[in-house]
Amino acid sequence: MSVLKKTIASILLLIAVPITVILSYTLFSNNRYDIASLIIAVLSTLAFVLSFEKNAANGKLVAVIAVMIALSVAGRFVFSPIPFFKPVTSIVIITALYFGGECGFITGAFSALLSNFYFGQGPWTPFQMMVWGLVGLLSGVLARYIIKNKLTISLWGIFSGVFYSMVMDIWTTLWADGGFNVERYFAFFATSLPIMAVYAVSNVVFLLLMTKPIGKKLQRIKTKYGI
Repeated sequence: MSVLKKTIASILLLIAVPITVILSYTLFSNNRYDIASLIIAVLSTLAFVLSFEKNAANGKLVAVIAVMIALSVAGRFVFSPIPFFKPVTSIVIITALYFGGECGFITGAFSALLSNFYFGQGPWTPFQMMVWGLVGLLSGVLARYIIKNKLTISLWGIFSGVFYSMVMDIWTTLWADGGFNVERYFAFFATSLPIMAVYAVSNVVFLLLMTKPIGKKLQRIKTKYGI
C-alpha cells in the first residue's frame, strides 16, 4: 500500500469514524443513528478498498472477508442464549492478524451492523461498529506481537474485552444522563465489571480455540492466491 493510501485509510478509521460517532450523539433524539451507521460503513469500506494492492487477488480477498463477517454474525446468533459470551471479537482479531488492520476494521464494523438487524438497531450500533472496528485495526497493527504465543493472544483477548466494555460504557452514560458525566461513567464502569470479565473470558476461550485452525486456513489462502 502506498504511503498516501495508508495515510488516508488511517485518517478515515482513526479520525473520521470517531468524529462520526461523536457527532451522531446529536442525532440520537431524532433517531437518526442510522445515518451514522451508514457513514461508518462507507468509511470503513473506503479504507478497506484503499488497502488493496493492484493484483488479481482482490476479488479473493473480498470473498474471504465476506466469509469472516458471515462467520462472525452467525457466531453471535448461535451464542445469543449465553449473555455477553460471543465469538465476534475473536473472529475480528483473527481476521486482522492475517489480513491486516483495515480488513479487521471492516469485519468488526459490518459484524455489528449486520447482526444488529437481528439483535436490534439503535444509537448503540455506531458505538459497536466503531469499537469492534478499532479492535480489528489495533490487532492488525500489533499482529506480530499478539500472535507470538498463547499467552500474548490471551492477553490481547483480555484487553479487547476490557476495551469493548469501556467504550460501550460511554454509550450507556450518554443514554442515561443525556450527556457525558464522568462520575456516572465510572459508576457504570464499576457495575459492568462482571460483564467485562465475561467479555474477556469469552475472547480468550474463542481465540485459543479458533486462532490456530482458522489461522492455518487463512494463511493457506494468502499463500495460494498471493493475497
